[in-house]
Amino acid sequence: MELVIAAAIGVLSASGVWLILRPRTYQLVIGLALLSYAVNLFIFSMGRLRVNAPPVLDGSAPVDVTAYIDPVPQALVLTAIVISFATTALFLVVLIVSRGMTGTDHVDGREG
Repeated sequence: MELVIAAAIGVLSASGVWLILRPRTYQLVIGLALLSYAVNLFIFSMGRLRVNAPPVLDGSAPVDVTAYIDPVPQALVLTAIVISFATTALFLVVLIVSRGMTGTDHVDGREG
C-alpha cells in the first residue's frame, strides 16, 4: 500500500513540475493542480495508512495509539482541497482575461 501511494505521489509531482515548466498558461494551471494533489496525498499519507481503523479515541479502554488514525491530516487535506479548487477557479478566470487582453496564452505573453 505504501509503495502505491509513494509512486502516485512521485508521478503526480513529476507531472506537475513538468507541466509548470511548459510555456502555455493552461498547462501551468493544470501543473499547479497536479502538484497540489501530490501534496494533499502526501499530507494524507502522514496520518498513517490503515484500513478499518477508528479515527478517534473512545476513552473506554486503555489507549493503544498504534490502533488509531490521526484525523488532523484528513482535516488539513479536506481544507486544502477546497482552497485548491477556489485557487484553480481564480487562475482560470485570470487566464481567460489575460488571453482576451493579450491575444496569446503564453506565459511570457509572446509567441515563439
